[in-house]
Amino acid sequence: MSHALELRDLSVRYARKGFALDGVNLTIPKGGVVALLGANGAGKTTMIRAISGLLPLHNGQITGGSIAMDGQSILGLPSHKLVRMGMGQVPEGRLVFKQLTVEENLRVGAAVLPKSTEKERMDAVYELFPRLQERRSQAAGWLSGGEQQMLALGRALVTRPRLLLVDELSLGLAPLIVRAIYKQLKLVGETLGASILVVEQNARLALDFAATAYVLERGRITLSGSAQEVANSDLVRESYLGAAKEGGAA
Repeated sequence: MSHALELRDLSVRYARKGFALDGVNLTIPKGGVVALLGANGAGKTTMIRAISGLLPLHNGQITGGSIAMDGQSILGLPSHKLVRMGMGQVPEGRLVFKQLTVEENLRVGAAVLPKSTEKERMDAVYELFPRLQERRSQAAGWLSGGEQQMLALGRALVTRPRLLLVDELSLGLAPLIVRAIYKQLKLVGETLGASILVVEQNARLALDFAATAYVLERGRITLSGSAQEVANSDLVRESYLGAAKEGGAA
């Protein structure tokens, strides 16, 4: 039985920085929710770039290993083909088109869809995030940070992805807003049956959300297991959850 996503011995290097990932193995079961934890510089964003086909834009190169989605190799495929195959991404820093309206941003996400399904898919996003519907004619640059994150998530969800990559969803947002967005994300997983990879520095939040977790340190997976097992490990309690308790980012 194929997995939603499977990385095997994945190694990545950058032209001027050397290896960023070294023999990484990670599996997301179909319909599963997986958290990837790690400090700044651990290689989390590099992994997302490798999976989503964006690595060449950052002078990175996959030097070994494999990436498979639904049992099919996606190594080296460009991002627009991956979107058509059912991959969605919410990038770090939101990256909405600030000069465009909310609706125009969603239309950019829907560009790969048949025109006949566009309205239905956009209406589904508005139902999930009523605030976006209220502000559909407003320029995205005038939205609050939380609203921009909703828009970035909505733009990824408009294609109804089977695999969703979420990079640092909580970055720069108030805890109350973050929890509200994660609540909607959980609903997405349950209703669409999407498999989700969440990359987070906020370990407590990620472990509450996910069923399985991996810890990435200096380009290598140093710990993996159920979210509960990882949360109870000395490594995570001392290095991540302690910082999260005090309100800092791990």
